[in-house]
Amino acid sequence: MPSNQATSSIFARRLKQARLGSDLTQEQLGIHAGIDEFSASARINQYERGKHIPHLAMGQRLARVLHVPTSFLYEEDDLLAALLVTAARLTRGKKKILLANAETLTQSTSTTRKTK
Repeated sequence: MPSNQATSSIFARRLKQARLGSDLTQEQLGIHAGIDEFSASARINQYERGKHIPHLAMGQRLARVLHVPTSFLYEEDDLLAALLVTAARLTRGKKKILLANAETLTQSTSTTRKTK
C-alpha cells in the first residue's frame, strides 16, 4: 500500500489532470463539489499541491463533478488510470464485454507463462 505522502502526490496529480480535462477552474470545481465559494479555490489548490488529501466522501464528490471514477483519483498506474476513465464511460453491457476480454487476456497470459 502506498504511503500517505505517495497517496497525496498521486491524488494531487490525478485531481489536477481531471480538472484541467474538464476545463474547470479550481474555484468552479470546489463550488460544484459543495465547498463554500469563499474557500473553494484555496481548498482545491491545497489538494492539487498535495498539502491535504480530502476525506473519501469529498473525493467521491470531486470525482462525480469531474466525471471520473473515484478510483481514478487514487490509481498509481497511469495505464490503469486511463483504463478506469475509459471503462467508466461504457454502458453496462460493454463493461461486461470489456471484463470478459480482460479475463481472457489474463488467462492467455497465465497459460503462456506456464508453457515457457
